[in-house]
Amino acid sequence: MREWADFSVEQGDGRTRMVLSGPLLISSIGALDRKLRHYDGQVAEIDLGGTDNIDTVGAWTVLRFARRMDAEIVGASDKARRLIDAVEAAESSADIEPPRHRLSLRVPERVGELVVEFGQGVRRMVGFTGQLLVAMGGTIAHPSRFRMKAFVRQLELTAVTALPIVGLMSFLIGIVVAQQGAAQLRQFGAEIYTINLTGRLTLRELGVLMTAIMIAGRSGSAFAAQIGTMKLTEEIDAMRTIGVSPMEALVIPRVLALVLMMPLLGFYASVIAIIGGAMIADLTLGIPFLTFLERIKEVVPIHDVWVGTIKAPIFGLIVALTGCYQGMQVKGNSEEVGLRTTMAVVQAIFMVIVLDAFFAVFFDQIGWG
Repeated sequence: MREWADFSVEQGDGRTRMVLSGPLLISSIGALDRKLRHYDGQVAEIDLGGTDNIDTVGAWTVLRFARRMDAEIVGASDKARRLIDAVEAAESSADIEPPRHRLSLRVPERVGELVVEFGQGVRRMVGFTGQLLVAMGGTIAHPSRFRMKAFVRQLELTAVTALPIVGLMSFLIGIVVAQQGAAQLRQFGAEIYTINLTGRLTLRELGVLMTAIMIAGRSGSAFAAQIGTMKLTEEIDAMRTIGVSPMEALVIPRVLALVLMMPLLGFYASVIAIIGGAMIADLTLGIPFLTFLERIKEVVPIHDVWVGTIKAPIFGLIVALTGCYQGMQVKGNSEEVGLRTTMAVVQAIFMVIVLDAFFAVFFDQIGWG
């Protein structure tokens, strides 16, 4: 049966003595601690002669009560005395919570920190891009250093294995665009213009944009996690030690793979989206499937195809650079891998959407709107 700590109060020589008994351990001191907190009498001495065991929690509880009562601790064993002295020496006068500035000061301070962090991040990203260009220059000067097998492997991972999910996503987007567009155009008796809406929207914007977002979540996160794990396990340091450039071995194959394959993936996504729109139009609008496809060639100008094709490799470059850069920034512990992977996806998607907005304005200004 477990023995619990307790106390008794004795009177003698005009002094009140509290005698503690039982083990003063974290597992047995709970009831005693509550009693001591609510004790409202006077105590001149605290006798530990009846305690047969004590730990740090017990020593701290006795010391706290003795200070509150301004009492003397007597009868303590050598172990108990050492623990009480150690607890007393380890105490700090610092606040449990650090002082906080007023809200009117904390908000500008935090905004300033974010601005500084953003500037430092941009500087490091530019430096990383410069390292990549230097590594590519070295590869061009010495073609034998190009990692062809790694490049082909990345082509497979970033493009070939992404075809099913990109195709399914694009097919469903085409269905949604055509169905919702037709529902709005039906109010004006202009359902036929669903073809124009679906064709131009998917080829100019949604095809390549949604593909870039999907690849950012799929390949960009993989780049950050893979390189970050290698950085954490010091594999990258080992590569440098044996004379292998991590930029040439890890970054260049991934960047080139996405830059080359994004235009193909974007066009593939646009085609699948148009097929999805044609299918729903055939089923709900009475527009024959082949007629829908034939009409696409007439109503969609060729420069819409070029708009998507121009944007795609730039989006691929952003996704690959962000993923590789965040992977290279991993340090400390495994939690950093997850954090950097999340940052890679968020930053890549944000930058892709912002750049797409700039492209929309630019192409409108040059007459490709």
